[in-house]
Formats: sequence, C-alpha cells, structure tokens
Amino acid sequence: QIDKYLYAMRLSDETLIDIMARFRREMKNGLSRDFNPTAAVKMLPTFVRSIPDGSEKGDFIALDLGGSYFRILRVKVSHEKKQTVQMESEIYNTPEDIMHGSGTRLFDHVAECLGDFMEKQQIKDKKLPVGFTFSFPCRQSKLDEGILITWTKRFKASGVEGADVVRLLNRAIKKRGDYDADIMAVVNDTVGTMMTCGFDDQRCEVGLIIGTGTNACYMEEMRHIDLVEGDEGRMCINTEWGAFGDDGSLEDIRTEFDREIDRGSLNPGKQLFEKMVSGLYMGELVRLILVKMAKEGLLFEGRITPELLTKGKFETKHVSAIEKSKEGLNKAKEILTRLGVEPSHEDCIAVQHVCTIVSFRSANLVASTLGAILNQLRDNKGVGRLRTTVGVDGSLYKMHPQYARRLHKTTRRLVPDSEVRFLLSESGSGKGAAMVTAVAYRLSEQHRLIDETLAEFKLTHEQLLQVKKRMRAEMEAGLKKKTHETAKVKMLPTFVRSTPDGSENGDFLALDLGGTNFRVLLVKIRSGKRRTVEMHNKIYAIPIEVMQGTGEELFDHIVTCISDFLDYMGIKGARLPLGFTFSFPCKQTSLDAGILLNWTKGFKATDCEGEDVVYLLREGIKRREEFDLDVVAVVNDTVGTMMTCAYEDPNCEIGLIVGTGSNACYMEEMRNIEMVDGEQGRMCVNTEWGAFGDNGCLDDIRTIYDKAVDDYSLNAGKQRYEKMISGMYLGEIVRNILIDFTKRGFLFRGQISETLKTRHIFETKFLSQIERDSWRALLGSPEIILVSGKKVLIRGGQGFPKGNGRIKKDFIAEMPGASLEDVSVQLLHSADAVGPPSPTAIVSFRSFSRIMHQTVKDLAPNCDVTFLLSEDGSGKGAALITAVGCRLRDAEQ
Repeated sequence: QIDKYLYAMRLSDETLIDIMARFRREMKNGLSRDFNPTAAVKMLPTFVRSIPDGSEKGDFIALDLGGSYFRILRVKVSHEKKQTVQMESEIYNTPEDIMHGSGTRLFDHVAECLGDFMEKQQIKDKKLPVGFTFSFPCRQSKLDEGILITWTKRFKASGVEGADVVRLLNRAIKKRGDYDADIMAVVNDTVGTMMTCGFDDQRCEVGLIIGTGTNACYMEEMRHIDLVEGDEGRMCINTEWGAFGDDGSLEDIRTEFDREIDRGSLNPGKQLFEKMVSGLYMGELVRLILVKMAKEGLLFEGRITPELLTKGKFETKHVSAIEKSKEGLNKAKEILTRLGVEPSHEDCIAVQHVCTIVSFRSANLVASTLGAILNQLRDNKGVGRLRTTVGVDGSLYKMHPQYARRLHKTTRRLVPDSEVRFLLSESGSGKGAAMVTAVAYRLSEQHRLIDETLAEFKLTHEQLLQVKKRMRAEMEAGLKKKTHETAKVKMLPTFVRSTPDGSENGDFLALDLGGTNFRVLLVKIRSGKRRTVEMHNKIYAIPIEVMQGTGEELFDHIVTCISDFLDYMGIKGARLPLGFTFSFPCKQTSLDAGILLNWTKGFKATDCEGEDVVYLLREGIKRREEFDLDVVAVVNDTVGTMMTCAYEDPNCEIGLIVGTGSNACYMEEMRNIEMVDGEQGRMCVNTEWGAFGDNGCLDDIRTIYDKAVDDYSLNAGKQRYEKMISGMYLGEIVRNILIDFTKRGFLFRGQISETLKTRHIFETKFLSQIERDSWRALLGSPEIILVSGKKVLIRGGQGFPKGNGRIKKDFIAEMPGASLEDVSVQLLHSADAVGPPSPTAIVSFRSFSRIMHQTVKDLAPNCDVTFLLSEDGSGKGAALITAVGCRLRDAEQ
C-alpha cells in the first residue's frame, strides 16, 4: 500500500540514467561561457589546481564554517621519516540569531572565535597561513577570494551576498587588532573533503558531501572551463549541484511533498535537488508524508497530534535511527510515541518503510549525479575504464545505517565501466582547507623560487644596451689587422662584393651544408623583363657517424649525394658553375677558397680544420671520377640568405640566421676591412658572432644552465653566444632547467626519470610545440615528460609556470636583437632589409620574431629596419653568388 502511495519516489534505473544525462548537460552549460549566466548548476572554478603531492609541510590554521557549528583547527604537516599531520581543533557554536543577523556580526563572531583559539594555542604573535572552508556557493577569480552568490542551509546573514567573504573576515580581524592572519585560500567543503582524502589517496579527484546540504566537486580539464583563462592542466570545479532542477529540469520527478518542503523553506524555488536529498530536509519530508497518510487514515488510525503537525519535530537523525536493521522498529515506536501518536506494530513497520523509500531515493539521486561526474572524468581521460577515488563527508552519509551501502551499489550499477573507491573523510573538510593552504603555500613558494631562478633570463633594456656595446667593440676588434688574430668575433671577409643586380642568367648548382641535412640544388636563373628563378632540389641526411668521422668520409658522402642528384636531374655531363654554402667559420682568401677555422653545430670530422674546404670538395670529386664541376664560390649560409633576399629587395644588406646555429653577415665598407687590400666599395663580412663571449665578455649574463650546456658540449668554451640562443642548444638549456627544478622538488615529485637524464632528449622543437599547442603537444612527445605517473609539465599550474617556455624564448629573441642592432648602427642606413632564413627558431616561435623585431626597434631607434623572410633558404643565395661571381669573372676576362 505504501509502495503504491509513494510510487513517485521509487525511481527506476531507466529514470536514474535519464537524470544522469540531464545532469551531464547541466554541467556542460555551467562550464560554458555562453550558458553559465543562465545555468542552474553553476560549475564554479575554485582555483585549486593540484591535490597534495606529499611534499607539503608547515603550520596552518583552518576555519570551517558551513553548519550550526563553527570549527577551527591547527594543522601541523611535518616531514620526519614520512609526512605526518597533527591536528588540534575547537568547536564553537553559531547561534541562530548570528546566522540570521548582519554579516558584520557573523564575521565578528568568526574573528572572535579565531582569536580565542589562537590565544589557547599561544600563537597570537604568529602570522600563520589560514585556509577558510566556507560551504556556500561562491564565485572565485583567485584562490584567496570568494564572492558569496547565495546563502543556503539556514544561513541568511544580511549584507554578505555579492561580497568577498575573505575581505569581510580580514576586516573583522583588523578591527580587533590583537592578532594577524594570512588567509591564503577560501574553499568549499567539498573541495576540503577532496583534499583531505587526496592526502591519503592521490587517486582522489572527486569530493562529495551528503550531510545538512549536498554538493560535489571534481578535477576538470582546464580546456573545458571557459570561465578561466588557459587550457593547461586541471582545476577543481565546485558543481553546486544542490541547485540542479532550479530551472525546472526535475519537475517530472518532484512530488507534492518536495513542493511543500520548498514552499516552507527560507529560499523557495532554490536548491531544489538539495531539498530532495539532503539531511536538512529528509526528516521534514518524512513528517509531511506521515501527516498526509494519517489524514487519509492510512496510519495511526487517523490520529494527528500537535507534535506531528509541528515543523522540524521529525528529524533526519530519527530517519537514521528507524532504519537500523535490528532496533529500528523499537526506535520507531519510541520516536512516534514522543510525537503522541500511539503507534501500532504495523504503524512502526509502515513508518520504517516510508523512511526507507525517502532515504533510498536520496541515495539514488546522488548516485545519478555522481555517475555523470564519473563519466565526465572517464571521457576526459579517454580511457575505457576509469579508476578513481571519491572522498566523502557529511552526517547523512556517516550516520545513516544503510545510506553509504545503497549509494555505492547504485553508483556501480549506473556506471559499470568505472572502478570507484569511496573514501570517508575522517577529519572533515577542515583538514582539507589546511591542505589546500599547504598546497597553495608550497606552490607560491615554488613559484617564487622558480621566478627568482628564471629572472636571470629576463634581460633589462640596460643589459641589452651593454650587450650591444660589447658586440660593437668585438666587431671593431675583428675588422682591425692588429687585433684580428685575438678577436673572438672573427668578422671574416667573404669576397662577395656585390648583391645581385638583376642581370644574372644561367643554370647553377648549389650545395647547402650546415646541419644534419645536406641539400643539392639546380637553380635556373633567367634575367630580362620577367626575372625568374626555378629551383629543383633534393635533401640528403648526414649520419652522425659521418659528421664525426674523417674528413675524407664526409666529403665522399657529399660527392655521392651530388652524383645521385646529377643522375636524378639527368645533367651529369654538363660542367656547371657551383656555389657551396658551407655554414661553418671559414677564413676566405678569395671567393672560391675557404679555410675551415673550426667545426660547430655537432660536426667533428677530422683533418678538415685548417684546410680549404673547396680543395677538399674538388679532391672528393676527383676520387669519384664521374663528373666535373666549376666551383666558383664558397659562402656562409648567412651570406646565401642575404643574397636570396637581396634578389627580391635590393636594399637587403644584412643576412641573419637563427636556426640550428646563429650568425649574421652584412655589407661593410672596404675602408674598414683592414684584412683585405683596397679602400673602394663594399664587401660582405661574415661576423661569425656565435663566438661572441668566448673571451668572457658575456659571463655576467650567462646562467648556470648556459654553463652546464657549454661544459658538456663538443666544443666547451667555444661558440658561447650561439649556445645561449640557437636551436641546437635551447632544448638542452630547458632540459637542464627541468633537471634542476626536479632536484629542488618543484617538478615530477622530485623524481628524475632516466630518459630526462639523456642529453638532447628535450628537443628545441618541443619549445615551439609548447608555444604553439599550449603544452598539450607534449602529450605526444617522448615519455620524458611522463614521470612517476604525474604529468606535471603538462599541467601548467602544478609547478612549472605557464610562461616558462616563454622566458627562455624571450631571452633568445632579445639577444640577437642586441647584436643585430649593432650591425644596423654600423651600417648607418635609414632602411635596411634584413633577410633571415626559415630556420626552426624564427618559424616555430610565433612570438619569437615579434619580440626580436621590437627589441631591434627599441635598441636601434634611428634605423628603419624591414625584416624579409628568406623563403628559399641559403641554397638559392649560393647560386646567386655563383651567378654574380660568374658575371664579375666574365667582365674581368
């Protein structure tokens, strides 16, 4: 009969699955910027980005305000052999008149209790970090701020809704003036619960409260949270699911009793889901059912007493007592007798059944909304089966004899593909508030140290002006005969005396050697009204064993590649003019002779340094005895770049490379080049600026990481400037930073993976992926990032700040700006077109070129510089130099 009477409260699995789908939609609306303003379920960001990682320590205060009691805790987290937590707490009453009075009175009361607690603990003289568990819906824009949206659970203090509760509490503390407190975090009780349980089980990523009120929080992917900037890592979301149904989405399952409860509440029309499931309303729901059944003669022989008609006389604790398996019926008789209804045995059984239906419905509804969260977590992780822990607190869950078992059973039935562990929060949400504060304290301390460390990479305008000044001095030393030998910036004459004039014509071969790839090109240049350049090229790999083998092996490999290309193009019989882009420091005595000074960029082939590379190439061609070539010019890649861009823009007189290595060349007045006879005209000078600082003049801006990279490089002590800015080394600098930060406990829980110890495993391309794809690209990168099950680097907020890749990159972008500015001033031209190639650094980093251009502008305000990207690399430039060389040679003849 009762089952029939309360049929609407008995929900089938089909209905529960439907409710689960509805709640999932509500979650999506709450997370969306467009739908959040009208969403019933607010999905509030909490700015808690990390659960405890086990390294927290310190002395903290936690305040817990959310019900009729107000709790204050002192939580000491220490590390002796393992992390331990000591807690001392006091409970203070919150009288009804304070709950319903003014906000000022409420917070004066909180401040008074806190003062009393600190007095007892003898810590009034200390300024301890405080975590504030405030169990009401708050909008947050940072961790230490909480704007109260609306009061719930019997609280109604005036002047608080729409105000920041941290500010109100700080004001009350200040007004007293007898102690100071540093409120670092305001958290919801669900978040406190998740953090408390997260301390014991690091799988815990859901917090659930089923007590006076009900609510849940969980760790959501930042990319789904429209209301907070950034896509990286995760953040805890306070769902505020008590308001589920406030928009009418649960009307089909609400009963007349639910509506009556709502009408008599402090906040009609609000928190409708909470009113169907939580402890504040459960006893009252049962009372209303009993009154109606008695009125219809279905209970107590129709007797209705004043006690039974009194609101609040039948409490939720009575529901728990009546549902106890053994003494439940006796308890029912006892409670009903106190209400004056003189129950029969059948009445007691019937009342027990009513209690069961009401509490079972509550457990089922919570299971369906929790199921929606679990499905969201599973989908976020992209796994078939979710393994997670739900931290639970609340008097109803703890005290009701059957509630927890029913909730677990229904949850597992509704989400069979989730393996859920329910972990009871033994010490309430107060400890969690302390843990949130401890994590915030740890992270703020880490960020301070990280910022301090990385500050060295942020060069001031004054420092950059100093770099510029030093580079100018080094350039002058390299140009002068007297100081050239000892100069580190070699300022090598290239014997390229002219940029293209448009009359170049013919077919030319070009070789391009400067990194791990080697390019052979056929360049067809046509002059006349419609100038055209047609290019065919093939790329060949240079294995590491060839790069670091003998010179003969290297040049034989180059000649083999040329032979293959000539076959491929069908031009083996022709003796074509050839330009050789050789991107290493060479001392040239003519356009077609270049003595290799030293290898850079990972090359180490023996018997090459001090030799003419054109001679080595010609010897290699002779050994092959298959073809002959007319080697007209050997050029640096920077010169090739300048020539390529000068073909498009006659104003181009600087070539700049920022790629695997870094270098620049420019057209210098012959009168300034003491190493070459003649005063007239200009000649392109290859600065070889990679060696800038090899004499120690940059030591004041070199970091410990730069020094570490240099110490372990193939050419320690050489090319120091290049090692600070170029693509060959950037990833390695970052790897050294990661290792240092891990050793200091900022990352990966202090555990350095074997892979991360591998040199050059963190490639420079990762920096551009991080910049371009906002860290998510790293999910596809080597497993170095995935250490001890914790993707810390990927989760920007968990130790490695989001700007980290950017600090290093800004630094390298500014540095070429400092040096390039000096080249610009040296030219004293009002309009210079600078031609960079398309190397990794400039192409990959969207903001790299922007920062560099701006820095040049700042440091060379009198120079109007146009940057022209070399689309075709330096190979085409080599062909153009060859064409210019042939034109000049023909003119001489």
